[in-house]
Amino acid sequence: MASPPGPDSTHRVGGYKDRLWIPRVWQGMSFLGWMRLLVRNRFRIAPRRIPLALNVGLSGLCVSSVLWAVQEVLFGRKIQQAKIEEDPIFILGHWRAGTTWLHELMVRDERHAYPTSYQCLAPNHFLVSRSWIGALLGLLAPSQRPQDDMPFGLERPQEEEFALANMGLPSPYLTMVFPNHPPQYQEYLDMEGVSGEALDRWKRGLLWFVKCVTFKTPKRLVLKTPPHLGRVRVLLELFPRARFIHIYRDPYVVFASTVNVWKRFYRDQALQVPKYEGLEEYVLETFNRMYRAFERDRGLIDPSRLSEVSYEAMVADPIGQVRRIYEELGLGGFDDVRPVLEQYVASQADYRPNRYDLSPEMRAEISRRWSSFIQKYGYPSAQDED
Repeated sequence: MASPPGPDSTHRVGGYKDRLWIPRVWQGMSFLGWMRLLVRNRFRIAPRRIPLALNVGLSGLCVSSVLWAVQEVLFGRKIQQAKIEEDPIFILGHWRAGTTWLHELMVRDERHAYPTSYQCLAPNHFLVSRSWIGALLGLLAPSQRPQDDMPFGLERPQEEEFALANMGLPSPYLTMVFPNHPPQYQEYLDMEGVSGEALDRWKRGLLWFVKCVTFKTPKRLVLKTPPHLGRVRVLLELFPRARFIHIYRDPYVVFASTVNVWKRFYRDQALQVPKYEGLEEYVLETFNRMYRAFERDRGLIDPSRLSEVSYEAMVADPIGQVRRIYEELGLGGFDDVRPVLEQYVASQADYRPNRYDLSPEMRAEISRRWSSFIQKYGYPSAQDED
């Protein structure tokens, strides 16, 4: 198979793999969580990344762990007592399927709240640290996401999976730290094989974080993290009245773009110099694992609480598709939010996504491995295009 586009195959924001002053997504991890991760991977850190490992470890020891204790003293009881008046809206979709854009659209509604980038970077202490540490990080953080030029800011919506990882919970995202090792915690993509005790710990962690965000902003949350695609059953156990929006996209674009994103994350966030070995296979298998779980469990969702949309339909008519989502989920109030949506869509008019070229052999392999998805969601296979 021909190699898919590499991390520098398109013009993107400059990498920051060795720039210590730029915050990493692990900057808010507790010292114990960071040490567990290093021990698990036998401290196999590239010499040039040792300063980064020390930077994150010292931050965890001197900042995250101490401020977590302070937050618990000041707000621990109030967090536990925080009431989630309305269960969250979960945006489900594979990486690069348009989940970030849909998230941005849904949170234009002032009735909705969301985890911010700072809250996900510092989940253990954001209630006591946002005003001062957040101000400093805001000066250092990039204004655009390196992987796709989408706007980035500490108050913009973010994936709660980063928060869970920084809380010390098992997460497939920890693969980014040691990309030359076997993928980390793959069982947490579909929760199959996770022990009862570990699952309870994960559920308590997610619920605690949701309560923290709710305590800060008591509104209905819109949550988005791609691994949730395979966690529908567990999410419903926590939030029985949750609503779900499933967004999907041309699988050939999804494959190439996901490979590109992982390469950028590995390069910028890892403690190793990434070799990218087995990355294509990882993307192929991860996609199938998550969609097998989603198709297995989607019947658990009340039909009135699930809406589905393709990325292509969203591009063609974003306002119309969001209106349909509101109607299908019974959210109400669309006419009130429409002017804000139109303004946001207009502001994104100049954005151009990456374009990728795949070899005929790679397209054929995607058609074979992802045939169930291609048939179910009506995309042409490589054979159909011949």
